[in-house]
Amino acid sequence: MFDGFRRVDVDVEHDAGGTRVHAVVGGDGPPVILLHGFPESHMMWHAVAPELAADHTVVAPDLRGYGESGIPAGGPEAYSFRAMADDQVALMAQLGYERFAVVGHDRGGRVAHRMALDHPDLVQRAAVLDIMPTTHVYDSVDQRLATAYYHWFFYPQPEPVPERLIGADPIWYLHMLLGSWGGSLDHVTAEALAGYERAFADPARRHAMLQDYRAGATVDLALDRADAAAGRLVTAPLLVLWGARGVVGTGPDGVLEVWRTRAADVRGQAVDAAHFLAEERPADVLAALRPFLQA
Repeated sequence: MFDGFRRVDVDVEHDAGGTRVHAVVGGDGPPVILLHGFPESHMMWHAVAPELAADHTVVAPDLRGYGESGIPAGGPEAYSFRAMADDQVALMAQLGYERFAVVGHDRGGRVAHRMALDHPDLVQRAAVLDIMPTTHVYDSVDQRLATAYYHWFFYPQPEPVPERLIGADPIWYLHMLLGSWGGSLDHVTAEALAGYERAFADPARRHAMLQDYRAGATVDLALDRADAAAGRLVTAPLLVLWGARGVVGTGPDGVLEVWRTRAADVRGQAVDAAHFLAEERPADVLAALRPFLQA
């Protein structure tokens, strides 16, 4: 997995508080950073990153608290999308890349959205996979969405409630998440699954992942509302991909229409997949990413 890539561990510092970022780096050409989502790690890109590395420098990190990156102390603000975005901007600077494209899935897509808003001079292009904007999700809750996104309301509960409940059988719960959101566990390779299990078996990492969701319901939501009130849009070209068999495209509002209220230049399409597009349908994801990144 990630043959020809090198592993790096970089200490980053910024106003939101630093940490250690673990990443794999490979290829040559225009830089692109790939950001994973919950409950995974950089390993979710194992079928996409090597192909992109044929004509790009690919950086696939673990977000703070996930995978093999550091686990900063602190409350939800330590796990905001702004803090996570600043980690990755600092990582790219230390690797020598001042401007780059960013692709994010799930929570990584929300980090990419925040990064494009906070660092428009650095982000050349952005792609988000299987998400709607955070404010839109919370402002559009009905029975259908609350049932599908129950974790958005369970994970932010005060600790140690979700920590204790998930900790009763964490590997079973991890498999349930990967299976239910992806339709089955068939899309997860044995090596990737072992990596996800190692991280999820660690109570400190599970707590960090829950802090991510607590931040999403508080700090991040406030930041997004402030941006919306100020009329701030993503100015970089934005590609939106979503699973045709997932939840994102099933609501009453069109996916691209919603994103066009958040970004100036939006294009995208559905992929024949559930939630984990890059693992379920890597060829389809690559077919959409390649022309977008090379434009």
